Amino acid sequence: MRASDADRDRVADQLREALAEGRLTPEEHAERIDRVYSAKTYAELAPVIEDLPVEGDSSAAPPLPGVRLHKDANLPAPSRHSASIVAIFGGAERKGRWLVESQTTVLAVFGGVELDFRQAVLSQREVTVNIVCVFGGVEVKVPEGVRVISSGVAIFGGNTVPSDDPLDPHAPVIRLTGVTLFGGVDVKRVRDTSDLDRQELRRRERELRQARREFRRQSRERRRDHDES
Repeated sequence: MRASDADRDRVADQLREALAEGRLTPEEHAERIDRVYSAKTYAELAPVIEDLPVEGDSSAAPPLPGVRLHKDANLPAPSRHSASIVAIFGGAERKGRWLVESQTTVLAVFGGVELDFRQAVLSQREVTVNIVCVFGGVEVKVPEGVRVISSGVAIFGGNTVPSDDPLDPHAPVIRLTGVTLFGGVDVKRVRDTSDLDRQELRRRERELRQARREFRRQSRERRRDHDES
């Protein structure tokens, strides 16, 4: 299974703890951090921490926080809704943990509809959303790792889809069909709201590695100067 940014951050947290406990040298920590943030799957993450103690390991004193490399199987069942969403002179939305049927119909006439797939559960690998939008607007939010294929027709309107579709041929697919007349369908790929925090964390990791390298360089120079004197 593909690893998420949150999975990589949890592994990085454990590596930082291991560095603080003296279980890893600065060089080992820097090398493993690079592997963590370049990992795409759990299979690439697991070897990075396989030799480190986890929660419940009696050899760890105190035990390091465990890192779960699997998805939570105790999530609540997705809520079921009608496969038709209608907004006429008004608005409608579908978000949260909802079940996406194989075929969903959206009608927006002088109104707006918001479809949020970030926590949705697809009933099959490829689902179809047929959108009829007349003098209205439909906003579609999708998470990373999901392909969006649009074959809808726009007449005096516009349909926009993200250009950064995943390359994985087994990625789930949301296929958009239908017609837009004097309206718009806007598909946005929404990253986790904590992305900026993760970017800042990675920047600090890089600065820390650079500071360690500079400290080691200066230490070698001081030792060399001392030996020469």
